[in-house]
Amino acid sequence: QVQLVESGGGLVQAGGSLRLSCAASGRTFSRYTMAWFRQAPGKKREFVGRISWTGNTLAYADSVKGRFTISRENAKNTTWLQMNSLKPEDTAVYYCAATPGYNGNFAGGYDYWGQGTQVTVSS
Repeated sequence: QVQLVESGGGLVQAGGSLRLSCAASGRTFSRYTMAWFRQAPGKKREFVGRISWTGNTLAYADSVKGRFTISRENAKNTTWLQMNSLKPEDTAVYYCAATPGYNGNFAGGYDYWGQGTQVTVSS
């Protein structure tokens, strides 16, 4: 069992930056693919990015590529999402997700989810 807790959301002006954190419990965190998803009001949950358990494989949605960066430190059981050059369309609840046996972009492939953290970007 893995429990995930996100933090770091908030209100920021367009062009600004935020860094989200995802703290995981569980002894096997280091073997889990970690991902970030987001969901805006009235929209489906969408993939933002993911990082393999080794940290060697990363993938990003086209909408955030070049602006967002995912990293992890297994010794701290933590994953981060650094968000730069934020746009109003980045406004959403951001979720951290984890899975031991999948390395893709489909939300259904992830077994564990955090409660989400709100990110609001004002224009």
